[in-house]
Amino acid sequence: MDANPGHRALRIGRCSIQGQVYLVTTTTAGRQPIFRDFERACRAARALSEPLLWRASRPLCWVLMPDHWHALIELGAGDSLAGLLRRLKSGSALRLRRQIPPPGKVWAKTFHDHALRSDEDLVAVARYIVANPLRAGLAARVGDYPFWDAVWIGGSPAAQAPAGSSSPDGEDLNA
Repeated sequence: MDANPGHRALRIGRCSIQGQVYLVTTTTAGRQPIFRDFERACRAARALSEPLLWRASRPLCWVLMPDHWHALIELGAGDSLAGLLRRLKSGSALRLRRQIPPPGKVWAKTFHDHALRSDEDLVAVARYIVANPLRAGLAARVGDYPFWDAVWIGGSPAAQAPAGSSSPDGEDLNA
């Protein structure tokens, strides 16, 4: 039984649907700002981007903040949302402990998720996510913050944003 009844409430109604896009947020244990340390944040960002951990699922965009991680995730075949998050959190924590041990536990036990509805604008949600460092005062422009990524930036033409799309700070996403 969970010590915190809120943990149980986060799981009520949670289901995993292949191909569904989820907005996910997970915090560090005790909301400790362990990713304020640049090297630790670099290693965590690399670990959270590692294809081996993602398997058939894929990150559409994400941002690593000092005390939490936001992501838009497209759930792949054979994955459950809880299983994917468990794999990402444990994999990234293991890599951190081997290289730059954090001061205790890395991730909180739970996470928050929201399945995007068909009427929700995926790019607008992605912009909101990557603009998180701006709202937190960690950067003046999205491009100035190093710990984020989005499929609409670089990569193959199929991964590009629609023509005329721009990032939260007004930069053309296809430039």
